[in-house]
Amino acid sequence: MNPIAWDRVAAYLARFGHTLDPNFPPRQFSGGLGNWNFLVKVDARFYVLRRPPAGALPIGANDMAREHRILSHLNKVFPLAPASLLFCDDPLIIGAPFLLLEYREGIIIRDRLAENVAAGVQQRRGLAMTTLNVLAQLHGVDPHAIGLGTLGKPDGMVSRQALNWTRRAQQAYDGELPRALVEVATWLAQPAPAPQKVCLLHSDFKIDNIIFDRPTLAPVALIDWDMGTLGDPLLDVATLLSYWTERDDPPVMHELKQMPTALDGFPSRDEVLHLYAEKTGCDISDFKYYRILAMFKLCIVFRQLYAKHLRGDPVPAAYASFGGLSDGLAEFTHHTLQSKQL
Repeated sequence: MNPIAWDRVAAYLARFGHTLDPNFPPRQFSGGLGNWNFLVKVDARFYVLRRPPAGALPIGANDMAREHRILSHLNKVFPLAPASLLFCDDPLIIGAPFLLLEYREGIIIRDRLAENVAAGVQQRRGLAMTTLNVLAQLHGVDPHAIGLGTLGKPDGMVSRQALNWTRRAQQAYDGELPRALVEVATWLAQPAPAPQKVCLLHSDFKIDNIIFDRPTLAPVALIDWDMGTLGDPLLDVATLLSYWTERDDPPVMHELKQMPTALDGFPSRDEVLHLYAEKTGCDISDFKYYRILAMFKLCIVFRQLYAKHLRGDPVPAAYASFGGLSDGLAEFTHHTLQSKQL
């Protein structure tokens, strides 16, 4: 899939004194379920052209303007944030807003580990600890000090998310929520915990949004900032754990194929939570609310992607299976609600 009018991109960049190299054919990156990313060569350097996918977009997601704003400020104090060179809000250029990001060389780790990558138990634990360190470092950034103090509306954010995702669930399921999700939504309607602090959130924090140096597995970049905002840091922790599959999880969690955490060496979800608390001093006594909310959101996200398939949007073939996946996640969310385990 390469639906970009590159001649228009070249002409647009030329307005700002930049040159798109005509001798380097842009290459679309594989993987991921959201935005489209292309490796391009501009001014003799490599960049990533990033744009939303085709079709209707969920509210709050795929926001290129937000991503440009965050990275333009965050890059100055958080070295893992790539610099954003340029943002285009004119949909006539390629049919959607886009931005040009600094390209960082490295590997992305998804559900499987490539040969000789974190091959041992200690390396896998080290990979988990590196991931947690990145999250703790991000949550230590003062957004007000870098001009991001007005990003989002953190007051009452957790309660709003519970309400808004319940509304999205009704839409995604055409008003016929599975019984499991009816009970989950009812439980989430209780008053949400008050945030202990407000910090900069990534909002989709997981291992495959970190680029690692292949030889050392040191972090090179934290990417995919289109949903970044200000809010309760436990929301980011809960998002990470919603993807964090354990060996004994039901099949649906393994079908997510997001992270390799079911392999020996990776800590459990419970250990990850407590390690984060140790690093940050965060109180996790009310974490179950965040955990259930994040899982609920994940159910709905996959249901929304399945709806794109049903509408006939130009999406990967895998989207056809997301209806069953979202239903299975709904059952696991309900089970987690009734359980004392994470």
